[in-house]
Amino acid sequence: MLVVIKGNDWEGKVGDELRTVFGEHQVGLPQPETILSVTQVDPTGFASFMRNSKSILVLEKGAKESFSIKENKYSKPQVVMFITAKDEAGFIKVIQQKSKEIIKTFQALDIKKMQRHFAKNKLDDSKYKTTKNLGLSLTIPKIFKTVDDTGEFLWLRQHLKSGIARGDGSNNILIYALPLEDEATVAENITKMRDAIGEKYIPGSDEGMYMITEQAYAPFTFDAEIDGKKAYETRGKWEVKNDFMAGPFINYTIVDKKNNRLIVFEGFTYAPSVNKRDFIFELEAIGKSLKIK
Repeated sequence: MLVVIKGNDWEGKVGDELRTVFGEHQVGLPQPETILSVTQVDPTGFASFMRNSKSILVLEKGAKESFSIKENKYSKPQVVMFITAKDEAGFIKVIQQKSKEIIKTFQALDIKKMQRHFAKNKLDDSKYKTTKNLGLSLTIPKIFKTVDDTGEFLWLRQHLKSGIARGDGSNNILIYALPLEDEATVAENITKMRDAIGEKYIPGSDEGMYMITEQAYAPFTFDAEIDGKKAYETRGKWEVKNDFMAGPFINYTIVDKKNNRLIVFEGFTYAPSVNKRDFIFELEAIGKSLKIK
């Protein structure tokens, strides 16, 4: 996110509030990483290529407090948000009132951009027995390779042997379905369900080792919506039981009432010693592309 604000305001109380709000850490990651990456520019320097940024927040002095959003003002795709106020207190008030909307809007823009990028070179998901049997489609880039496809459980993996991963890491996708038994208890049973799947399908290097939800770190679950259906988004950390492998995961558990089932998409990352926000973000974009046919 590019913040257009005068330097003295950025160094003062308004800048402190912006850094507090938009410097919030993303939950479920092993290392502290902010939800958004923020860059500041003075209005005098906001010209030419700077205006091509896709997510822009402009703070400017005005007679009254206001907040507005304009799409594709300087380039496409782009969202530009304007906060107007007459003084520090006014700016801080609007920032606090609109912070959640600002974050949600900019994140949605990033997701759509990533999905368009993946769509240019996507896998043919109809070739997988599991997605075919479950009646699902997703936008998954071709860099993912099949680990397991039973017809009931799909595991795809992207190796991260170069670039920012700097090691033999991987991004992983899991897709499966479970019976919908009691809708009221879905959220509280997500950890139990994913641990059962880990024991059944995701073994470690030796007997008795398999993927589980990290026991020392309680995951966070939020209400979500996938393909117009009620869903739960869970972020947390996984580990291999009786081993030292671990990393972050994002899980979407979708309530498919029509077919009396839960559709589960999970992405998890193994990338030791490097930041993992961007890897989980890519998995989030794939998960949010899921459609039930």
